[in-house]
Amino acid sequence: MCRIKIVPYFPQSPEWMEILREQLAELFALPVEIGEPRELPIESENPQRGQVLASAAMVDLCRVERTPGDILLGITDRDLYEEGLNFVFGLATPVHRCALVATPRLHNAFYGLPENRKLFLRRLLTEAVHEIGHTLGLEHCPDPHCVMHFSNTLADTDRKGYRFCPRCRARVEEALASC
Repeated sequence: MCRIKIVPYFPQSPEWMEILREQLAELFALPVEIGEPRELPIESENPQRGQVLASAAMVDLCRVERTPGDILLGITDRDLYEEGLNFVFGLATPVHRCALVATPRLHNAFYGLPENRKLFLRRLLTEAVHEIGHTLGLEHCPDPHCVMHFSNTLADTDRKGYRFCPRCRARVEEALASC
């Protein structure tokens, strides 16, 4: 049986980590556990940009010990980027079933707006579900309300929400059935 293992890249797990764990367990009908906090590898840091290279951090994440079939979901409070992009909300690899999500740009405070905890948690869930979808082999979906639709901006993330369209949901069920 598959399970999702959340890997916090924080000095200690934030209080909202348990909320995310519960929501993911309900949405995917899988066991979800929170692993031990880790530090991002120093080689993933880009001091000139003040960001972390997502693909370099993914190398560390994919090395985390787990049971075959497990999906690893790293969560970091550091801003991520990829070569050629200013930032990424997250990154995933279906080959290793690893996904990484960054929280900074999901907070209103990042944009100088009053913080909204409920909105932050919804955005975090949306990005986590999206990246887990990629670990299960799903591509971006043309339906702008499907969680698998590409988010180029935070407005895209807010618009689409955290639910799969019927077609993508069927693909998720098929992928999970083969665990």
